[in-house]
Amino acid sequence: MAKTAKLELDGKVYELPVVVGSEGEHSVDVSRLRAETGYITLDDGYGNTGSCISNITFIDGEKGILRYRGYPIEELAVKSSFIETAYLLIYGHLPTSAELRKFSDLLTQNELLHEGMKFHFEGFPPNAHPMAILSSMINAASCYHPRLMEGYNPSHFDLQAARLISKVRTIAAFAYRKSRGLPIIYPKPVYKYTANLLHMMFSEPYQDYELKPEVVRALDLIFLLHADHEQNCSTSTVRMIASSRANLFACAAGGVCALWGPL
Repeated sequence: MAKTAKLELDGKVYELPVVVGSEGEHSVDVSRLRAETGYITLDDGYGNTGSCISNITFIDGEKGILRYRGYPIEELAVKSSFIETAYLLIYGHLPTSAELRKFSDLLTQNELLHEGMKFHFEGFPPNAHPMAILSSMINAASCYHPRLMEGYNPSHFDLQAARLISKVRTIAAFAYRKSRGLPIIYPKPVYKYTANLLHMMFSEPYQDYELKPEVVRALDLIFLLHADHEQNCSTSTVRMIASSRANLFACAAGGVCALWGPL
C-alpha cells in the first residue's frame, strides 16, 4: 500500500501521497492540494520544496557526495572527460565511441560565432563584468539562429544542445580577450573542448599557446565538477524560463544572470 500523509483542514482529513526520490528522500506531494482544499502551501524561498522529480544530480555537501546520473563524481573524474560527462547529464547514459564522436563533431562544427557578433563585443566597456558579457552574448546568439525562435522541436535538440555548449566556450574566451584589450583568437578544429578554450584565451596572433597536458586535464576536471549543481538558483531559473517555451539560448542567458549573484 502506498504511503500517505494526513492533513486536517477545517475538520476534514486529506490524504497526500508520499513520494520517494531517486536517492531515498521522502516528500509529500501537494500538487492537488489547491484543487481539493482551496489551500496553497507557503514556503518562503522554496527551502523545503522540490520542483520536480529528477535523477540527474544528487549532492550531499555535508557528506561530500556528488553523483551524476548515479555515477560517483570520483569515478567520472578518473574515467571520463567533461564532454563524456556532459553527454551523460544530457542523455542519461555515458556515450559509446560512436555517440561520443558524433557529439564531439557537433561541438566542433558549432564552435564559431557569427562574424557579426564581434561588433557586440566591441560595444562593451573594457571593465564590463564577465557575467554581463556572457549573458548578453548568449542572448544575442539567438538572433543569429532563427530556427531557435520556432519553438521546441525534439528533432533539433541534439544540434541546439551542442551549439549552446560549444558557443558558450567561444563567447567566454572572446569576452576575456576583450577585457584585456587583446585581438580575438579563433578556435582550432583539431583541439578538443578544454584545449580549445585555453588556446582561444591565451594564444597570440604570432604564437600559439603551449598546451600542457596537466593544465588541460586540470581545467577539464574543473568543468566536470561544475557541470551540474542540482536544483540551484540558476537551474531553477532556467527551468522557469523554459516553462514558457522560450528558446534555449534565452533560458541559458537567464540562468547566467541568476548565477551572477554572490549567494
